[in-house]
Amino acid sequence: MSAINGLLLLAGLLLFISVLASTLSARLGLPLLLLFLVVGMLAGEEGPGGIVFSDFSTAMLVAQLALAVILLDGGLRTRASTLRVASTPAAVLASAGVIFTAGLLGAFATWLFEVDWRLGFLLASIVGSTDAAAVFSLLRNSGVRLNDRVKATLEIESGANDPMAILLVTVMVQMILSPDDTDGWAYVVVLLQQLALGLLAGLGGGWVLARMLARLRLAEGLYALLIVSGGLMVFAATNMVGGSGFLAIYLAGLIIGNRRSHATEHVLRVMDGLAWLAQAGMFLALGLLVTPSHLVEHWPLSLAMAFFLMLVARPLAVLACLLPLRFSAREIAYISWVGLRGAVPIVLAMYPLMMGVPQSGLLFDVAFAVVLVSLLVQGSTVPAAARLLGVVIPPRPEPVDRLEVWVGEHATLDLMEYVVGARSRAEGNHPDSLVAQEAGPDVRCAAVLREGKLLPLHRGTRLRASDSVWLIAPDALAERLSTAFEPGREDELTAHAGFFGQFTVSAECQAGDLAAAYGLVLEPGEADLALGVLVIRRLGRHPVEGDRVRIGGFELTVRHLDARGKVDQIGLKCPRPDS
Repeated sequence: MSAINGLLLLAGLLLFISVLASTLSARLGLPLLLLFLVVGMLAGEEGPGGIVFSDFSTAMLVAQLALAVILLDGGLRTRASTLRVASTPAAVLASAGVIFTAGLLGAFATWLFEVDWRLGFLLASIVGSTDAAAVFSLLRNSGVRLNDRVKATLEIESGANDPMAILLVTVMVQMILSPDDTDGWAYVVVLLQQLALGLLAGLGGGWVLARMLARLRLAEGLYALLIVSGGLMVFAATNMVGGSGFLAIYLAGLIIGNRRSHATEHVLRVMDGLAWLAQAGMFLALGLLVTPSHLVEHWPLSLAMAFFLMLVARPLAVLACLLPLRFSAREIAYISWVGLRGAVPIVLAMYPLMMGVPQSGLLFDVAFAVVLVSLLVQGSTVPAAARLLGVVIPPRPEPVDRLEVWVGEHATLDLMEYVVGARSRAEGNHPDSLVAQEAGPDVRCAAVLREGKLLPLHRGTRLRASDSVWLIAPDALAERLSTAFEPGREDELTAHAGFFGQFTVSAECQAGDLAAAYGLVLEPGEADLALGVLVIRRLGRHPVEGDRVRIGGFELTVRHLDARGKVDQIGLKCPRPDS
């Protein structure tokens, strides 16, 4: 009994320290996942903790379980509308991109480590794919808003590239252990089987779970447990029949998250904590596995491997995959840089160890070092690189908090909290008159809190700075209402005008009318087009917010898309008088 209590105390202590370290992560600008790894290493056999842990089977079980939960959470938060702009590039990167990266890196590793080419290509296959845990965590906590094309491409790629990475590792292990039994066509069949079964199981399992979520009435905390347990069943069952469980559970989450029901909000709130717990537990366990002295032994070669991957192999692979799809140079550069490595390469490096591949200890140590360098160098520069490369778009004005109250099978009330900013349009107004001016009869004031206390509403009530206002309003009006509560700061207005332009025009306006008003020079046949159609024609791809085209000295920027992904607002930026 004392041994069990000691184990629970140790697990709780490590997790407690890791969570507290998150404050240090924010101050130093370091990825939290890196700190989880470091805490695990410090607790290991060569650190102050002195814990001897070399059970790769247990570590593999923890990692598989954690990755499944993380991918499920990532799917739940992926909007189906992003698939229009990111499914093709993400699929190309998750297949051809992984092969291209592994090929370049394999040739470099064979030369650098002076090993058999099969071992060099096995090492490259292990570290050749991006990691969902790292990508989801760092992009969503970066503090910057990326355009949908870049963000969705990175997230979907990281969630879908595991089948190709696992296949490449399996092929190379087989070529090393049984070189005479290698059949290339058999591996192609295995890959197609993994993708097909993962696709069918993910879509089918997600549909069933989404239907159950909508129809069952459970205690709030049980909805998330239902989805997690169901998702793990889909994951394990798909693996058992030879499909890709990682792809299946990601797709199941995507289906569930986009079929909203009365339980969706409860699921997302609980899943956030479960995903963080999964990441912390996984990286702590992986940190315990490593022996730091072995990392130091191979450090110079590992550094060379990591920087060749970051600066040569990944950028060339992304360029080859995305240039034909008309991605801009800035977008290609950023997607190349955010090829984050995390838990997946470490998990893949366990396979050769468990199967007795010669020199597999070297593979594990180098893969771990590459992950450390990637998280330290790339992970800590995710927001800075986004700003430098110009793939950031201004954040949308949003409520401080929002709640969804389901009042019927397909009917909801959206409760939104706003805080009155100093010198905002809301300050000094009665709540009812404010919402009437800003949004009309579709909005109602539910409550006003002042200094934490509910404020009785009467005719003489006037909103003050720092008041908290709860409104019942359609989600479509959230952004418009937010602007009424924003502080009267000139720099924020300038930031939006500087990006989108001084004027907003409807995408239905005729290009010829705008050209006549502002003196734009159009190409033949463009005068009769709607502005939205003109922008899409010049872009040559599906548009996302922030896309822009230049007409002479003028810039047209996609400012807003409707729920169907159709452009409905365009920003117009006029040339400077001195330009």
